[in-house]
Amino acid sequence: MLKMMGLSFVPLLLAVGALTLESNKVEYDYFQYHPMEEINSWMAQMAKEYPDVVTIVDYGKSYENRTISLMRIGLKTDAKKKAIWMDCGIHAREWIAPAFCQYFVRQILQTYKTDAKMEAMMTNMDFYITPVLNVDGYIFSWTNSSNRLWRKNRSPGPSGDCYGTDLNRNFDANWGTVGVSSDCNSNIYPGRGPISEPEAQAVTYFVGSRKEDFLCFLTIHSYGQLLLIPYGHPDFTASNYDELMKVGEGAAEAIWKVHGKKYRVGTSPAVLYANSGSSRDWARMQDIPLTFTFELRDNGTYGFELPQEEIQPTCEEAYSGALHIITYAHDKTFNGATATAAAAVWTTLLALGVNLM
Repeated sequence: MLKMMGLSFVPLLLAVGALTLESNKVEYDYFQYHPMEEINSWMAQMAKEYPDVVTIVDYGKSYENRTISLMRIGLKTDAKKKAIWMDCGIHAREWIAPAFCQYFVRQILQTYKTDAKMEAMMTNMDFYITPVLNVDGYIFSWTNSSNRLWRKNRSPGPSGDCYGTDLNRNFDANWGTVGVSSDCNSNIYPGRGPISEPEAQAVTYFVGSRKEDFLCFLTIHSYGQLLLIPYGHPDFTASNYDELMKVGEGAAEAIWKVHGKKYRVGTSPAVLYANSGSSRDWARMQDIPLTFTFELRDNGTYGFELPQEEIQPTCEEAYSGALHIITYAHDKTFNGATATAAAAVWTTLLALGVNLM
């Protein structure tokens, strides 16, 4: 056929083929689960595609000496910015959580240039997003077929014949008091002491060293369709409990509007079980006002092995809920600050006897 067409057509065919290959470049699939290597490559690609707003920050090492990284996302300004924290994958087996963090990143990057509200939030705040906090455990759940439901990190226990600490029991928040086990083989073993694990240390130092910047701390888990507020210990109540419930109920309504899934809102003892040493409780104790644990789909039919076809609807509804909380945090801070500044100017002008009418 080429011979009949003549050699002059060959360069044209090659050029068309190159264009076709380029246009058919494989896009990242946000609606399938990805191993750690692919997530790392995706993070690097996002930083390459959005260099003005995405920075990769390495902020810790896992027990097995792997790098713990986050994505700092925000528009560059000269002003000191507030911040939003989101981490996923603190429990290795909860694969839907890292999938959500990646989806969340995609959404805010795709909308900030066309959505005035998102542009304002990315101007006033930086988003600090860790797609996988428990790197060792996540990799272990992928590479060891008999341990797909591994939960903890991979540090050795005190007896030397068991492995792993539940990182969400290891934070310095009523550590070791309720909802834990001293058996190092248990899934809720809290570690040798508060903040004994390098992964918990990384979060504690990074967030704790700039805690006054953070308006919101979101930690993403599965499963149960819950929005949990502080505190996990039944003897303690958050000073802003009513506000947390109000914001959580608003987020649950936003979630319900997407696909009709109901999320319950409350403290862990009220809607799940008592626990201590969670990152959510620790963050509230650092005076970060809005701290929530998301327990994503489902209610137990698939549990930690949520099918891939559930990823898209789960992410869509959770995004709506997270955005409700983040928008509330932003507007409370910046709209309120604007009103306060305006009132101060008005008062000053009156004091100077300026005629304002």
